[in-house]
This record gives sequence, structure tokens and C-alpha cells, in this order.
Amino acid sequence: MYDKLVQYQSEIWKSIGQTFLMVGISLAAAIVLGLPAGTLLYLSRRGQMYENRTVSMVLNTLVNIIRSFPFLLLVVFLIPFTRFLVGTSIGTIAASVPLAIVAIAHYARLAEQSLLEIPRGVIEAARSMGSSRLQIILKFLYPEARSGLVLGLTSSAISFISYSTVVGIVGGGGVGDFAIRYGYQRFEMDITGFIIVLMIVLVQAVQFAGSRLAAWLDKR
Repeated sequence: MYDKLVQYQSEIWKSIGQTFLMVGISLAAAIVLGLPAGTLLYLSRRGQMYENRTVSMVLNTLVNIIRSFPFLLLVVFLIPFTRFLVGTSIGTIAASVPLAIVAIAHYARLAEQSLLEIPRGVIEAARSMGSSRLQIILKFLYPEARSGLVLGLTSSAISFISYSTVVGIVGGGGVGDFAIRYGYQRFEMDITGFIIVLMIVLVQAVQFAGSRLAAWLDKR
């Protein structure tokens, strides 16, 4: 086992780097686009500051459709769009496109749920102090929901790690691709076992770090 790890160490490190790149792009998409989408989902609900039935219905429909798609089928379905966007449908960057789209929808819903947990009294207090709508969002809603937002992002990151192993089947690279090529196809199940253990350790590390950060941010 040790000899095989030494033999494949360059490929292992390369696949780990590819996985981190895909997950990193997904997390960036979740924060930059998923958080605003989740905020709009919350604000456009009935009784909220930007109540808009049409916007709420359209956003909810899009999020639900993307989240209900089996991920592997979504990757295949988005091949033309991926090829148009990055010039190819194979490789780590190409695989990051469907991952990023899933990340936006996934985190948007979790962000909305975190914001819904905020007591309405917080918004009323902000309004009584003369805060603008933007100030209410940035200085009251986000700070109040920060612990839940971090936990949601942690949960999303773990899902993205799982999804990143799937794209190895379609040439996306990463540890999933390494496990298939060097473990499954060569019948070296000890290599597959090592990758599984590696993924478990990575997921546990992400969960621990996210939980500790959320607990530290929770001032209630």
C-alpha cells in the first residue's frame, strides 16, 4: 500500500488540487451569487420588504428545478452551455460550471432558511431607528443570521466535495477521477479505500471548522 502511494503521489496531489479548485469555485459562486439569491428569496416573500409574488415564484421555481436534478444528469444536460462558456466540456474548469450552478441554488435555499429564523422584531427595530433597506440587510439581517449562514455554507461545502467526486466520471478530474482510473479500472481496491478515507477526513475537517466558526459567531 505504501509503495503504491509513493508511486502515485504526484497524481494524488494533483487530484486533490483539482478537487480543492472545483470546491473553491463552487463556494465562491455560492457566496457571490447564492447568498444574494437567497436574500432575494427571503425579501420577496409575502410580508417582507420587497414582497413580489412574480419574483418569488420565478426564483423558487428555478432553485427547485436545479436542486431536483440528479447531479450527473445535470452535468450532461449542461455540456453545451459549459462548452459555450469555457470552450470545452472536459476538465476541472469545465466541471466547475455545473458545480457552481448547483452551488448557487443549494446555498440560496439554505441562506433563505437562515434568514427566516430571524425574529421579525429585529427588522421592526431597525426600521424604528430609521435604517434604510440596504442597512437593514447588511447591518441587521446578515449579522443576525451569520451563524446559520456559516453552517449552511459548511453543509454546502460538504455536498460540493461529494459532487466533485462524481464529475470524475465525465473527465472532470479530482479525487473521484483518480479513484476510478487507478482504483476501479486497475482493480487496486486499496487505492480506492485510501481515497474514501481521505474524503472522510476532509469532510470531517470541514464540518469541524464550520461548526466551530458558527459557534463562535453565534452571540445569542
